[in-house]
Amino acid sequence: MHTVILVLVEVLIVIGMSRLVGLAFKSIKQPLVIGEIVAGIMLGPSLLGFIAPHAAAILFPAETVPFLNVLSQVGLIFFMFLIGLELNPKYLSGNLKSAIIISNISIIVPFSLAAILSLLLYPLISNASVSFTAFALFLGAAMSITAFPVLARIITENNLQGTKLGTLALTCAAVDDVTAWCILAIAIAVARNGSIDQKAILTIVESIIYIGFMFTVGRWFLKHLLTHYRRTGKLSQLLLALIYMGVVASALITEFIGIHLIFGAFLLGAVMPKNAELVRELAVKTEDFVLIFLLPVFFAYSGLKTQIGLLNSPQLWLLCALVLGVAIAGKYFGAYFAARVSGINKREASALGWLMNTRGLTELIVLNIGLELGVISPLLFTMLVVMALVTTFMTSPLLEWTYPKQLIKLDVVESEPKKETNTNTEIIDTIETIESFVTPYRILVPVANPSTQKGLVQLAVAIALNYRQPAVINPLSLIELEEDYGFENTPTEANRLITERRHQLEELIDTLEPPIIRSYIHPIVRISSNVARETAQIAQIEQPDLILVGWHRPAFSNNRLGGRVGQILSTAPVDVAVFIDRGGDRLENLLVPYSANIHDDLALILALRLLINRDTCMLQILQVLTTNQTQDELSYELNGMISQLPANVRDRIEIKTISDPEPMSAVLAASENIDLTIAGTSRAWGIERQTLGRYTDELAIQCRSSLLITRRYSQVTSHLSSLLLETSYQETIHNS
Repeated sequence: MHTVILVLVEVLIVIGMSRLVGLAFKSIKQPLVIGEIVAGIMLGPSLLGFIAPHAAAILFPAETVPFLNVLSQVGLIFFMFLIGLELNPKYLSGNLKSAIIISNISIIVPFSLAAILSLLLYPLISNASVSFTAFALFLGAAMSITAFPVLARIITENNLQGTKLGTLALTCAAVDDVTAWCILAIAIAVARNGSIDQKAILTIVESIIYIGFMFTVGRWFLKHLLTHYRRTGKLSQLLLALIYMGVVASALITEFIGIHLIFGAFLLGAVMPKNAELVRELAVKTEDFVLIFLLPVFFAYSGLKTQIGLLNSPQLWLLCALVLGVAIAGKYFGAYFAARVSGINKREASALGWLMNTRGLTELIVLNIGLELGVISPLLFTMLVVMALVTTFMTSPLLEWTYPKQLIKLDVVESEPKKETNTNTEIIDTIETIESFVTPYRILVPVANPSTQKGLVQLAVAIALNYRQPAVINPLSLIELEEDYGFENTPTEANRLITERRHQLEELIDTLEPPIIRSYIHPIVRISSNVARETAQIAQIEQPDLILVGWHRPAFSNNRLGGRVGQILSTAPVDVAVFIDRGGDRLENLLVPYSANIHDDLALILALRLLINRDTCMLQILQVLTTNQTQDELSYELNGMISQLPANVRDRIEIKTISDPEPMSAVLAASENIDLTIAGTSRAWGIERQTLGRYTDELAIQCRSSLLITRRYSQVTSHLSSLLLETSYQETIHNS
């Protein structure tokens, strides 16, 4: 097969494999990039070459490796440019003094431990052609690195970007990144010259001069490009070509100086003007091809050089464990003790130690440079790749264990208090008095699109608010970020998206009438990698009485209760109701088809709550008897609740029993002149959980009114008890 054709086939396999394994890792709450690195290793001698050596030799012959290397180097250059572009000075604005102390100590400690470890490793797994100085410097750099891009994404995914911990971690990682790259540049200069001699010192001096040039003349020139961008209002192809030429030219200059291509690309990204619009457009136009096409090739190229089979004895695995232990302990304890000295509490200091242990792709770049220069052997390269994977893999679960989501303050935005009339002021005072004695009734309302889900929020208001029991309505807007390395996943961009979504929710709340109800609505806006899972987690933390969610049509199914809605129905640890809005604003005529199961009980309870809250509401309870079926009486508890309702509420309830061999058709006919039908997830109504948690949705498709489908989680949750006590008290006062 022609070499070019074979390389294209390899690229096809690499991209497909990296996406597949990456998504599998993302499903277990790991960064996508870790899965892509593992995919690269799987395509190398560690797995494919081990189980199918003949196929590996055909797919990845030696003559194609240089082509993969060229593609991977181009990918690295532009990836490092993106890292530099992302390195925003804003990250250095928070508690810089503490960050410098923590960052430097978290480099000094692992670097020192690595130097000590070098005394053991150098005679065992190195050779005389490599100087001990170069070996120790490279091992120290590998142990000291923190992967800023992966750490930034972990912070964003855990909604830590607005917390003290997240801000400090970002600042520490930014300082760490710059310091570690400087150490690596020195290590490369020494490795290429054999020792710290005159030539190595000259390389370092030339590097410093070039850095100074880029931060003066280079920045001045780039500011003129920014002026042109502001004038035209777009990133033209000519301007993009000039920037890309600058990336390649800067990379070549640092290579000629004697360090490495990646430093020049990183430097140009770092000195680029941090205009938000320019950075966003430049990143979006650059990252897709780099991250989807070129970077997986780099992972595959690295995987071809990673040979887990080299660790072929207990002694070598013990040595690998020692390398891993030194790397983890050095970073963790360095960051932990420095943070404690800086006045940070134990829990946050511990979380910071785990975050600083993140190494990821940045570590892989360092290791490939070391292997390319011959400073580290294939055996040590494999050990350090294992270390990079383990330290990154463990970050998210250890962070969750040390600093669980319950301790992360949700991004709750309070509406500004509105000026009300004297009457409204009296009502508010009355409500505040009640709130001191009664637990508020809380509804969590996932809002995917604020511009189209006003009806959902209005229904939540109708169910919750009644001036007898305090209430809180939390519109929950989760912004799902698809790509772990995409620019939108950076903390700065995530904050922009949160602010934008918050503004949309505030506009929605401001349209609700009367204005007094707006003070009970408190939005929650968060970043999420999995909306259904995050909704269930927030429900577990916040413990609402009800989740009220709108239906959506899944991309690959016609089932209205599939996708995220189905996942929420199946996993949320509270009562759930799914609203299918037919567009009507009225809530005057309610229908509850009742077949005496716990989900129908919830449907009836919510209907009674609406009946109590709205004096003009009428409720019809419909019991459909099929052939050979006796009448199902209302549950004992519900009979008790209805008997406690005041007469003016009971008078608006009609209980109707009919016989029909097709209960569904009876309900559909009854819904003809109804504003809202409320039905439990019952087999009788064509709504039941089937295989793999999937719900059928026949009623959802055919119902002629708006529909609320209820799923009860626990019979302990009370949606009426506080109201019944209050209404009974009021009726007693009225009768006396």
